[in-house]
Amino acid sequence: MADMAGGAPATEVATSDPDGFDGVRMTWNAWPRSKIEASKCVIPVAASISPIRSFPDLVVLPYSPLRCKPPCSAVLNPFCRVDFPSRIWICPFCFSRNHFPQHYAAISESNVPGELYPQCSTVEYAIPALGSGGDPSAAPYLPPPIFLFVIDTCVIEEELGFVKSAMRRAIGLIPENALVGLITYGTQVQLHELGFSELSKLYVFRGTKEISKELILDQVGLSAPGSTPTPGFPKGGMSQANGLHPAASVNRFLLPASDCEYTLNALLDELQIDQWPVEAGNRARRCTGVALSVAAALLGTCLPGTGARIVALVGGPCTEGPGMIVSKDLSQPVRSHKDLDKDAAPHFHKAVKFYDNLAKQLVNQGHVLDLFASALDQVGVAEMKVAVERTGGLVVLAESFGHPVFKDSFKRIFESGEQSLGLSFNGTHEINCSKEIKIQGIIGPCTSLEKKGAFCSDTVIGQGNTTAWKICGLDRSTCLTVFFDISPSERSSQSGIPNPQLYIQFLTNYQNSEGQIRLRVTTITRRWVEGSTNTAELVDGFDQETAAVVLARYVSFKMEMEEEFDATRWLDRTLIRLCSRFGDYRKDDPSSFIINPNFSIFPQFMFNLRRSQFVQVFNNSPDETAYFRILLNRESITNSVVMIQPSLISYSFAAPPSPALLDVASIAADRILLLDAYFSVVIFHGTTVAQWRNMGYQNQPEHQAFALLLQAPHDDAQMIIRDRFPAPRLVVCDQHGSQARFLLAKLNPSATYNSAHEVAPGSDIIFTDDASLQVFCEHLQRLAVQS
Repeated sequence: MADMAGGAPATEVATSDPDGFDGVRMTWNAWPRSKIEASKCVIPVAASISPIRSFPDLVVLPYSPLRCKPPCSAVLNPFCRVDFPSRIWICPFCFSRNHFPQHYAAISESNVPGELYPQCSTVEYAIPALGSGGDPSAAPYLPPPIFLFVIDTCVIEEELGFVKSAMRRAIGLIPENALVGLITYGTQVQLHELGFSELSKLYVFRGTKEISKELILDQVGLSAPGSTPTPGFPKGGMSQANGLHPAASVNRFLLPASDCEYTLNALLDELQIDQWPVEAGNRARRCTGVALSVAAALLGTCLPGTGARIVALVGGPCTEGPGMIVSKDLSQPVRSHKDLDKDAAPHFHKAVKFYDNLAKQLVNQGHVLDLFASALDQVGVAEMKVAVERTGGLVVLAESFGHPVFKDSFKRIFESGEQSLGLSFNGTHEINCSKEIKIQGIIGPCTSLEKKGAFCSDTVIGQGNTTAWKICGLDRSTCLTVFFDISPSERSSQSGIPNPQLYIQFLTNYQNSEGQIRLRVTTITRRWVEGSTNTAELVDGFDQETAAVVLARYVSFKMEMEEEFDATRWLDRTLIRLCSRFGDYRKDDPSSFIINPNFSIFPQFMFNLRRSQFVQVFNNSPDETAYFRILLNRESITNSVVMIQPSLISYSFAAPPSPALLDVASIAADRILLLDAYFSVVIFHGTTVAQWRNMGYQNQPEHQAFALLLQAPHDDAQMIIRDRFPAPRLVVCDQHGSQARFLLAKLNPSATYNSAHEVAPGSDIIFTDDASLQVFCEHLQRLAVQS
């Protein structure tokens, strides 16, 4: 799949990496020149960008970037025209002529700076940091990251035990210079003063009503009367114990991990489940909202503008105070999708409003909310989604704190080395583009900075009306989807001759996990397609994987924003229009329908998307749906495709492990299937294999080959689980077993109870009235060729 049809230098991409060198994938790699032509393309013109993904050949430049004159401010890049004798460069976005500064005096055709190398369409600038007291010669001062743990104690003894062991492991993995704080909560909120090591000292807040930031700080003695703390770290660097405000300072609550490891472990040993009595027939009184308010307020005074994460471990629904999602009475169930549709969830809108305000406060401070929700019932992920997504936080949903999904995922966020997620802080993302292009908005883990400009479109999708976004927390896999509008202007071309290329530049400024400030600059080019007759060029530049994921994200967004939106019908109409526009056929003759290979798997993606958990919310709780959508919006295209259309591998004696069709016909008695559905990984044994295994043949030396066959899918499953965050759920099941449903629900129902007589022996049928892929495609062909 060509990552670029525009003839740019940095596009000879290794086939092993579909995201290419720049980490940018587009629905269309050749763009229609007018708005009308773009609307005829059916699939929106959009790009998916991974702002800080890691790759081995990234060039890091140890100086500040050279920018075009305002208001353009684009960064010097390989697509700029350079006049070496005059030492002038021409910006490809606004066509301004800029003089090179004095320190570029030695520039010549044989001596160019790194950012002008043709292969460096993506570079990173290591912005030089000043040392203590602003002295450039001193060692640079790097602010430490902060982890503020918020732990729910309204859980059973066994669950609290799992939380304690996970916390002890985390404390051992946290970098020594990182600052750590602890809040525990149940019916009330306890803020632990870790700096007071003589005995455990804590501040208690009532959980029944909303407390303002000022009141919280006043209560813990952090806001001296008449003085407001200055934002950020004090100018003198680390002059106090840990570089924060002096005596009335937050040092009491946030300490370097190396200084408070003993105190924290002692606190965890003493930690008990919430002692407040729970009446029969009632839920525990849990004040999640107040606990998160206290955490945000504490981080807000001390450390605005410094990388900090609130790591919330939540074990059940909030039942009192702000953010409450259900009453204490157990006879009232937690809201379902049906309740939300009928507006019969009394607490939903109030809780969403509370978390929306919390999100604004956290974004303003530049801090992240990570949510680890582990309970059999819902905990309120649907309400908290806005705060997690706007701050770029991580979310993990498991059924217990003892489940591998929670344990493995929680450990991953603190690991360093190869397994590190590359957690980074305080990002801002800006986009420059050619004059003909407008930005509609971004779907993904970010917040609009409301920086309006000439590039803002009137149509808004997601976080729009801006050319700059805040990403408080980002990591190597963070991905954003940018939607574009095409509106040619008279000023589009320099000399009246239209430029055949369009240019887009993505600028991401962030603080990496070591605390260094970096600026990642990615500049890409694509080709304009002139006129409506030239569809071959458009077709050649179509990326069907990206198009499927962009549609999935867009349809999920519309389902949340628009009442009564029928996603299935909308997707069907879109697919029929696309096939009518780009298919090759005779009118009213379905048998004559042919579609270009560049579109051939797209109908299959749409078939699976229609049946996926993103569109069919039946059988999922609002929490699960919110969780799936958060991950769909933030993962790479490759990962998101697996969420929409799982991959299936077959293991048998007859052949080496090979990809199998995602179809019920792939099931056979003597076969093992490995399904990767992203959120779960399923190992499925056919009936014969399961019988042999139950008889213990794999333990007999003469059946060594069978032992190897049984082990192979487990090894592959572990490889998938090891590299994925959040860790997927592993399901090991047998044909006709109760957990076989995890596989059957994802397969194409080519054989159902209606066609059971045609099924091959040892295969299976699916009890469903859903149309199969073959029927779906026949209907599609018939409707696409209608005159």
